[in-house]
Amino acid sequence: MPELPEVETVRRGLAPVMEGQTIVKADVRRPDLRRPFPARFASRLKGRRVTGVGRRAKYLTVDLDDGSVLIMHLGMSGSFRVEDDGGARSLSDPYHRRSKLRAHDHVVFHLGSGKRVVFNDPRRFGIMDLMLRVEAPESAHFRALGIEPLGNVLDGAILAKLFAGRKAPLKAALMDQRLVAGLGNIYVCEALWRARLSPDRAAGTLATRTGKPTAGADRLADAIRTVLEAAIKAGGSSLRDHIRTNGELGDFQHTFAVYDREGEPCPRKDRGIIRRKLHSGRSTFYCPVCQR
Repeated sequence: MPELPEVETVRRGLAPVMEGQTIVKADVRRPDLRRPFPARFASRLKGRRVTGVGRRAKYLTVDLDDGSVLIMHLGMSGSFRVEDDGGARSLSDPYHRRSKLRAHDHVVFHLGSGKRVVFNDPRRFGIMDLMLRVEAPESAHFRALGIEPLGNVLDGAILAKLFAGRKAPLKAALMDQRLVAGLGNIYVCEALWRARLSPDRAAGTLATRTGKPTAGADRLADAIRTVLEAAIKAGGSSLRDHIRTNGELGDFQHTFAVYDREGEPCPRKDRGIIRRKLHSGRSTFYCPVCQR
């Protein structure tokens, strides 16, 4: 499933195409994805001008000129591509051949510029919803989400406050969307390695008895930001389903330090060998030597 950097990469691909444009019409080619489309979905979008394309956690948000917001989630296999009268942009990599199957093109947004934004989703786990912007923060999509890991909010002090007293493993706490929104398995593994923190240590150990952040909390906040920003710059990670709006693959998977590297030497050359274990059914990759 795409994580925050992949969703942010898609947002950056859609923004210059959609912002300022009018949705001439929306073709909705099935009654549902993971959930049914909202009532009169296509007719409510027709004629609306896009005022902004944003992101909240792993959701894309498209603000419209009537005060409504289109909320979209890629699910497990959703992707967007941009077309014009000259045809679709090339999707040449055979690993992503599924994106060429027009049978999986479930929604097409026709823009005033003549471009078309096509949502393709083979597994149909994506979501599209439409509501008033003022209602969005308290919607089922957003009301339980924690802080955003990018920007100025995340630091060692906020991590210490969020995790104080928690006995759950640090990996599980970071994956809890109610605490930090948007972090996923890949980037949590990479951030923990950069911060030299074990995924098994109790989350509460990032706070002192007085609630102050430990040095590990400060390192982790910096590592999370560094990993996410590097991944966004690289266009995300392409493992199974992520592909950019221009049809290209993300590149961050080529720089993984620990993720999917079980049995390989730790990049720190500390004689550690990368191990894999399960946390809540998800594979965790880490170095038992440098991550304590």
